[in-house]
Amino acid sequence: MSSNAKGALLALLAFGIFSTHDVVVKILGGIYSPFQIVFFSVLLSFPLAMVMMMRDARPGTLVPVHPWWLALRTVAAVVTGVSAFYAFSVLPLAQTYTILFAAPLLITILAIPVLGETVRLRRWLAVLVGLGGVMVVLRPGQTDLSLGHLAALAAAIGGSLASIVVRKIGSEERPVVMLLYPMMVNFIVMACALPFVYEPMPVEHLGLLGIIAVFAWVASRLVISAYQSGEAAIIAPMQYSQIIWATIFGYLFFDETIDGPTAIGAGIIIASGLYIVLRESRSGTSENTPVLRTRSRTETGTTPRVSLFMRAAGKTPPRPEDD
Repeated sequence: MSSNAKGALLALLAFGIFSTHDVVVKILGGIYSPFQIVFFSVLLSFPLAMVMMMRDARPGTLVPVHPWWLALRTVAAVVTGVSAFYAFSVLPLAQTYTILFAAPLLITILAIPVLGETVRLRRWLAVLVGLGGVMVVLRPGQTDLSLGHLAALAAAIGGSLASIVVRKIGSEERPVVMLLYPMMVNFIVMACALPFVYEPMPVEHLGLLGIIAVFAWVASRLVISAYQSGEAAIIAPMQYSQIIWATIFGYLFFDETIDGPTAIGAGIIIASGLYIVLRESRSGTSENTPVLRTRSRTETGTTPRVSLFMRAAGKTPPRPEDD
């Protein structure tokens, strides 16, 4: 088996596990507040996070070099976590994924003010086409926009902002610093909100929360292995396989079906996102490239970015020109 084929299979397995993780989030979200779910997800993720963080061999302290940029990234991750978990709870799985798939488009836009990048015509056209796909899904004026739709949009924007800030400060900040602060703040904020929303949880539901934590970290480790095996231009697009899992799981567990506008909008968003990811992964001319090369999931502060784990371990995904 070629390295690219191995990497693609690992990525497909990882995103299948991520999608199963989201099914559990949706099940629990019908009963409990997203604040409560995020709180316990972060709490149960700490032991696994500590193991990964110990691999960061770079010298230094936990004091951030860029505190204001790190604060912005942390706020974005906290907002994204609650928003994504809420969106999964109230929207059909496929619709939530479709909106979250706008992340590469938003990263391209955010690279202009944050990284000072110049976006040329072809990428602007891809972004505009992709945002048009988002409008097809949301159908403003034809259907009422719910809080779930706004939460999914907030998650896409927040996750993209957190990702682009990593590119901005990642070469100077220790990965362990960028991993730890969003998790700690997420834990503290959710703990403050917990007394107002807490519902007693039977042991089987606590077990489901444990499954969320384990699945997220197992899937993250598989994505890391995928990027270490194959080219990023092959691995990154595998994230779109989640729409297939969403269709299957939505039908089996929640009696959901994809309507026409969602299917059309998803196709438009995925096509434009693929164009941006594949083009920037190969061109080597864009500041987006290090961000898009390790695209995996919208960061929630419960499961940090795959690229940070790879940096902590002193590894980076192979480029096509390295072959």
